[in-house]
Amino acid sequence: MSLQPGDALTSHNFGLQIDGVMVEYLAEVSGLSIEQDVIEYQQVSAQGKPVTKKMPGVKKAGTCTVVRGMTQSPAFNQWINESVNGAMGTARKNATIMVMDYQNNPVKRYNMRNAWCSKIDTSTVKAGEASALTETVTITFEELVIE
Repeated sequence: MSLQPGDALTSHNFGLQIDGVMVEYLAEVSGLSIEQDVIEYQQVSAQGKPVTKKMPGVKKAGTCTVVRGMTQSPAFNQWINESVNGAMGTARKNATIMVMDYQNNPVKRYNMRNAWCSKIDTSTVKAGEASALTETVTITFEELVIE
């Protein structure tokens, strides 16, 4: 069942691509945003009245947080290791959060240019606990393009 006009995307079918290769299906993505400075200035109109104008300023770099099940994705693990070890020549990658429809067809892409991992947190491990282990990874990027 593909999307019909007016249908909204569901929030449960998405993944992460690094340099165009799907490396991980994720449990959660948060904080994915674009921000830009706003330049505000005042001038006097032809009628002599003060007018406030706003213009776009410099785009800002961003971050997002992804949560994944603790898996053995070699490409994602390598990316994390290169990032936290400071190997920025290889750690900076083009990464994409890809949202898919019911039939796993990509319908929206959030392309992060020069992305790298700046932080990793693991879930609590506890004897006798019967829950899935997860890793929370903070990804920082220089530019976000939405397709």
